[in-house]
Amino acid sequence: MAHDAYDAEVIVIGAGLAGLAATAELVDAGRKVILLDQEPEQSLGGQAHWSFGGLFLVDSPEQRRLRIRDSRALAWQDWLGTAGFDRPEDHWPRRWAEAYVDFAAGEKRSWLRQQGLRLFPVVGWAERGGYEATGHGNSVPRFHITWGTGPGLVEPFEARVRAGVARGLVDLRFRHRVTGLSRSAGAVDTVSGEILAPSGAERGTASGREATGDFTLRAQAVIVTSGGIGGNHDLVRANWPERLGTPPRHLLSGVPAHVDGELLGVTEAAGASMINRDRMWHYTEGIANWNPIWAQHGIRILPGPSSLWLDATGKRLPVPLFPGFDTLGTLEHIMRTGHEHTWFVLSQKIIEKEFTLSGSEQNPDLTGRSVRQVLGRARSGAPGPVRAFMDHGADFVIERDLSALVRRMNELTGDPLIEEAELRREITARDREIDNRFTKDLQVTAMRGARNYLGDKLIRVATPHRLLDPKAGPLIAVRLSILTRKTLGGLETDLSGRVLAQGGEPLPGVYAAGEAAGFGGGGMHGYRSLEGTFLGGCLFSGRTAGRAAAKAVG
Repeated sequence: MAHDAYDAEVIVIGAGLAGLAATAELVDAGRKVILLDQEPEQSLGGQAHWSFGGLFLVDSPEQRRLRIRDSRALAWQDWLGTAGFDRPEDHWPRRWAEAYVDFAAGEKRSWLRQQGLRLFPVVGWAERGGYEATGHGNSVPRFHITWGTGPGLVEPFEARVRAGVARGLVDLRFRHRVTGLSRSAGAVDTVSGEILAPSGAERGTASGREATGDFTLRAQAVIVTSGGIGGNHDLVRANWPERLGTPPRHLLSGVPAHVDGELLGVTEAAGASMINRDRMWHYTEGIANWNPIWAQHGIRILPGPSSLWLDATGKRLPVPLFPGFDTLGTLEHIMRTGHEHTWFVLSQKIIEKEFTLSGSEQNPDLTGRSVRQVLGRARSGAPGPVRAFMDHGADFVIERDLSALVRRMNELTGDPLIEEAELRREITARDREIDNRFTKDLQVTAMRGARNYLGDKLIRVATPHRLLDPKAGPLIAVRLSILTRKTLGGLETDLSGRVLAQGGEPLPGVYAAGEAAGFGGGGMHGYRSLEGTFLGGCLFSGRTAGRAAAKAVG
């Protein structure tokens, strides 16, 4: 087909972070791009906007200033122990993982600084593992928070894309819902679908699906950056792995409903290989948002290590399933208990220091880049967003004595599953372990070990204390639900982001990036994530696919 028969050189489907990164690279190469998204313009940036802005970096200046000794070798050891690659189709995911660790230990930080991004100086310690050295988890803190959280991360890439619009290189087309990919002249070069009615819906809210017309567009290359399936609970349950038990009946949504996974099916129908669709990353510390933006909106608690984690019947979760240690291991255990909810039991002293809520809107100080407000976190009292959940959240129970706490916990679930005497025995036993510096309780050991890290001691981990100490009260119980979030599998891609067909050869003209590609290769995380790797995976895979497509159409 002659070039003048094309509407653009490249069509990018999905205006989230990966799509913006890919488009920005195409603009730098002087390519003409049409960027499509089914949502209105106010949702530009996709899920990254709502994120905490966490980034996985290795041996960064921020780490070194906090006396964290990290290395590429240690990070790769942690990644392999966490991913657990064990399938023939893990060939490309493993190669993507190694390339990404190289990126995180190499140019990632300097490249982000060139975009104007800055980082919060205290590095977080997510997914601490708790197994042997070659097992799951981060051996050291690596979770770097973007100054400005998710919106701050999206900002420079949106600016690069809008600069492309001003130069006449980028055509932004919102409310374009892609329903088909097809070929002419051998390559997939035709994108078709519905034009949806204009919508003034606020970001994240339902925008409607009324079609007002159809469209057909052609380009030399197509990049799929449409995200995962976390907002489509039926699809989540359909792909739920047997190893995690029966799919939950009740799920909270960590993403809006438009994260529906439908374009993955469209791309597969065009000949793409979809792999590792049973690998997914859902959180176990979800609470119902008291002020929801989308349907079944849940927020994840990013907990410090001190809360007592109980199953629905009041039994303590087994070692090392402490708060913040092993998300997927905890999920697997929960689904074997016969109940879908769990509990944190903690004190006021713990919630003041250890509860952080995930998301840009739940961290106005970091999102607004306010040094003064961030310093306010050091003052006594729970942070404002946490306090709002304590006051209004349906999952919070606050009482001065344990008897009243247990009674209200049972009232909240409508089922008297927790016996006060047994829970009192468990808490009293744990409290005895606090009274001297020797202990056989591995959670207490973990709490004390965490405070050896300056960042945790300053702002993340409460001084160990007895939960039943009235001076530390009141007592707090938080009901936790399973919260959908990330798709770890996806479209299989080679190291240039080209989508592969069922036989392993490239599907001509098609690239993929971000969550749609399992953040690279069709699942570079394997079974588990080290956290801080999703946003960076979107950027790395989007950049890679954009650069490769720019060369291919040149």
